[in-house]
Formats: sequence, C-alpha cells, structure tokens
Amino acid sequence: MTLPSIFISHGAPDLVLQKSDASDFLKKLSTQITPPKAIVIASAHHETRGVEIVSDPSPETIYDFGGFDPKMYELVYPAKGDPKLATQVHSLLKNAGIEGNLNSSRGFDHGVWSPLMLIWPEANIPIVQVSIDPSKDARYHFELGKALAPLRDDDILVIGSGHITHNLQVVFSAMRRGIMDPTMALKVTDFTNWFYEQFKTGNVDEILDWKNKAPYPQENHPTDEHLMPLFFAYGAASGKESPTAERVHSSTQLGSFAYDVYKFD
Repeated sequence: MTLPSIFISHGAPDLVLQKSDASDFLKKLSTQITPPKAIVIASAHHETRGVEIVSDPSPETIYDFGGFDPKMYELVYPAKGDPKLATQVHSLLKNAGIEGNLNSSRGFDHGVWSPLMLIWPEANIPIVQVSIDPSKDARYHFELGKALAPLRDDDILVIGSGHITHNLQVVFSAMRRGIMDPTMALKVTDFTNWFYEQFKTGNVDEILDWKNKAPYPQENHPTDEHLMPLFFAYGAASGKESPTAERVHSSTQLGSFAYDVYKFD
C-alpha cells in the first residue's frame, strides 16, 4: 500500500499541553492513516545549508524554546531513529542529484516531537529527520520531497512539519492584547484559501511561485522556513501523476496563526 504524505502546522511547542481544535485533531489523525513502519519528517526547526539527514539511532528530545510552562521541559519523546533508513534517504537524494550529509548525533526538535507526541504518543515508530534549507526556494523543497516519493511504497510516512502561516510578531501582539486584528485575520484567510484552491486545481507551477502569486505572502511569512515543509510534503506525493490534496484540518488561533493540515496522495 502506498501511504500519503502529510503536511502539519505544528503550532507552538506547548500545543501538546493545550486543548484546542488543532491538538484535538492531531490526537485523532493516526486513525486516518495506515500505521507506517517508519516516518521521514522535515521540520522547519532543523535549518542547514544543503540537506542534512539525521542518522542518530536514539535521538534525544531537544527543548529548542524558552519561556514556556516548566512541564514542557519534562516531556520526552523516546522514539528511536533508523540509521539504515537514513542511509536510504541519503541515497535517494543523491540519485536525484541532491547532495546531503548524515548527522549521527542530533535529537528531535519540537517541530518533530510536539505533533508526533499527539499523533503517536506511544513513540513506537522509528523516525528519520530531514532538514530544510532556508536559503533555498519552494521548488528545491518540492524536489527534495519528490526524491523521497518511493519511500511511500514501502509503508514509510513522509511528513512536512511547519506552519501554513507564521508571523509571530502578529501572533504575540494578539496574545498580549487578547484580541485578534480583523484586518490580519482576513489576510490569513485569503492566504490559506489561496493554497486550498491551488491544491484543488493541482497547478504545481502556481503553487511553487507562491511568493509572487499568493495574496499577502510577506504578512503571513516574514521568513520562509515554516512554509518549506509544505512543499516537501507535496513533492513527496508527486510521481507520474499530479498529487491530489485534501485539507483535512483548518483552524486558527486569534485569527492569525493558522493550523491547516494537508494530506497528499
């Protein structure tokens, strides 16, 4: 069976402790997916020049954040790594003309463990993490995912973990004030709905040219890194045919932090 690829808007690190529409959805997501034998995941919080593949057999839990509930620093996601799969990922990328490096001593950042702790709290599925390159564009990350498409035929789930919108200045301002900015909320809706409509038509070139074609790109992504896992997941579903997309979840926090989740087949 060929598994889909998934894009997850992973939220703040404490999503795992907070009750919300997004966390409730992620807790049920495993029921919509055939249990994979392993996961390959690209996180927006693993940034490198070029691509890095984590081959650590026992990755630690990285607390790559500050100022959160002390309980956050007690959470551990003890999933194992898979050095053999990491080597396979490296080979697939190399065959596609994408040079990468193996890292045998890196743990899981919260872009990995926070959503997966909600989806598979048992932590019984091996995980290989792949970095994103913030100096590269959407097409690069699409091709990165596309090179790994064959893994889906081997019961391996490919995930991109980022955020469909990620303007933290706007989010923090809304949190301090306790109210959302209605103008920004409309810009978020226009931006996320543009992707929804483009994925329905399957126009890959339009999607990859999002910075020129999507409404309000700068307002929703002052920097690009949190959107790159979306293109990674989309690419992983591409093969001989154009991938189909299903927006399986959509919610917002204070109108400005959107939690869209996509499943690509």
